[in-house]
Amino acid sequence: MKALKRLPLGSLTDRPDHELVGILRMPELTVSPLRSIVKRIIGATLALLLTVIIVYVDRDGYRDANGDGLSLLDSLYYATVSLSTTGYGDIAPATSSARLVNVLVITPLRVLFLIVLVGTTLEVLTERSRQAFKIQKWRTKVRDHTVVVGFGTKGRSAVNALLGDEDVAPEQIVVVDTDQQALDAASALGLVAVHGSATRADVLRVAAVQHARAVVVAPNRDDTAVLVTLTARELAPKAHIVASVREAENVHLLKQSGANQVVVSSETAGRLLGMATSTPLVVDIMEDLLTPESGLAIAERAVEPSEEGGSPRHLADLVLGLVRDGVLYRVDAPQADAIEPGDKLLYVKKVTQAEKIER
Repeated sequence: MKALKRLPLGSLTDRPDHELVGILRMPELTVSPLRSIVKRIIGATLALLLTVIIVYVDRDGYRDANGDGLSLLDSLYYATVSLSTTGYGDIAPATSSARLVNVLVITPLRVLFLIVLVGTTLEVLTERSRQAFKIQKWRTKVRDHTVVVGFGTKGRSAVNALLGDEDVAPEQIVVVDTDQQALDAASALGLVAVHGSATRADVLRVAAVQHARAVVVAPNRDDTAVLVTLTARELAPKAHIVASVREAENVHLLKQSGANQVVVSSETAGRLLGMATSTPLVVDIMEDLLTPESGLAIAERAVEPSEEGGSPRHLADLVLGLVRDGVLYRVDAPQADAIEPGDKLLYVKKVTQAEKIER
């Protein structure tokens, strides 16, 4: 493998939030067209009513061409023609206070009225501001999230597995990729998307990797995975980093770079292919276990006080392993003979009713 070159740092993290629009993309809430139109009509109506109240309360400060003063109907008429920028001039503010209110209050209401009433036309103009506000709010609150580098086949499968966990919400997952189509697909799932190369520290900082709970490294190239892992470990010393590589010979490079766990995609797929030729039903069960939203799934839970001192092999759950002080022991290991306080169990959990597995 060729020597890896570190890229310069800091160019993105020095930018204000509004300059990250197009690089950092926040998920959009889907709203029906009818609901959007109704909301805009309500907003325009509220702006109109507020203007009517302001004009009517200060009606002595306005001059009517008829000279008979302003009634409530006259106030409604003036507010309507004023907010729609028609302005016939037959009713006009005459006193200094009325003119000041027109400048400071009615003019902003006129702008608001036009924005909410013609919102479809102005939506493109306001999108950048809304995204900048969302980015600012998200960056101040994001903590303990998961960063997924690469939204290809492996990255999407990893996200699906994360979303299968009831405790993980879509907005807690940040996808980093250079492919815009992949980022569009991530945004459609409600994920936060960052456009850029994860080999750059400033791109990972935009994804708030320094505050992340876990990092999934799933690019298409092994050398890219090594460089991303190095950069992520430098920025997030306490994060749990899981990396994927194609070749087993590169596993030690990933672990030396700071990966907590490394998955060899080619060998895993190869084993399943080999097993499918002789024991295809075993492969079906393996796929069922790896699909968290249905059938059976492998889960982790804390031991209950009533289980302490007993053997995990005698529990009602099918226990596969025991985790003690961060170390995993298989259920047949001597260390797993007796359950101790603080241990965790890896077991097979029933997600749905038992069903026949279709081949």
